[in-house]
Amino acid sequence: MERVNQTSTVSEFILLGLSSQPEDQKPLFVFFLTMYLITITGNLLIILAIHSDPQLQTPMYFFLSFLSFTDICFTTAIVPKMLVNFLSEKKTISYAGCLTQMYFFYALGNSDSCILAAMAFDRYVAICDPFHYVTTMKPRHCVLLLAFSCSISHLHSLLHILLLNLLTFCDSNVIHHFLCDINPLLKLSCTSTFVNEIMIKTEGLVISVTPFLCISFSYIRILITIINIPSAAGKHKAFSTCGSHLTVVTLFYGSIFYVYLQPLSSYTVRDRVATIVYTVLSSMLNPFIYSLRNKDLKRGLKKLMGGMRS
Repeated sequence: MERVNQTSTVSEFILLGLSSQPEDQKPLFVFFLTMYLITITGNLLIILAIHSDPQLQTPMYFFLSFLSFTDICFTTAIVPKMLVNFLSEKKTISYAGCLTQMYFFYALGNSDSCILAAMAFDRYVAICDPFHYVTTMKPRHCVLLLAFSCSISHLHSLLHILLLNLLTFCDSNVIHHFLCDINPLLKLSCTSTFVNEIMIKTEGLVISVTPFLCISFSYIRILITIINIPSAAGKHKAFSTCGSHLTVVTLFYGSIFYVYLQPLSSYTVRDRVATIVYTVLSSMLNPFIYSLRNKDLKRGLKKLMGGMRS
């Protein structure tokens, strides 16, 4: 374990990853490379299908295409470095590289969260207030909503990176994780992390929980509206339009709350596994969840694949 005595000498961190056993490294490399390629391919197909089919030029698919783009960027900020470290004896990341990875990790992760909230709002307006859907969800409003979501996410990430950069690391530079996450890094600091932890529990909690509360409110209203629909066919049609989104939200937020809504001292290997769920697994599964339960998107994908063959 490499020891460092002051901040100026810290030029890199060591990422211990998911396993320290040499025999596990190549199987893990193959596993995560496969997941990464599936993620890139699946989300790219979703983007191409939406932008090539005029019938998919609606607010819901506008947000879905940006969710897919964000998922590609999100996993790219994490997985390539994991793959390199699986095949390297010295599993290091530079100090600047660590902060850069963490910046994009939080900026893109929170963008994902805000886009999911925007999609929930879209479904709320479509089901609960259909007569005003065209005026409420017109293109200009969608673009502004997306721009606001991304801006807030990037400012949130920048704030925590700047606060983290003020800390002194003088005990160890070994991170018990496969990426640069804020909780494992705070455990390495030999100066007070009080301000950082307060910001995580206040500003960080607001940024993380607000989209979730918007999603919850939207689905409560949607559920009430669906219950009041007289016909079973009408209920099924209304619920089928948001079932895929609800599945993605559950997977994404369930793992996030498991990791971050607990004391800093209790951060364990199970949290690393949960991190994989909302960083890699959910990004890989999103295209399958949305396409398998959506007839319009399946039609768009078939049309895209047919055009590629011809």
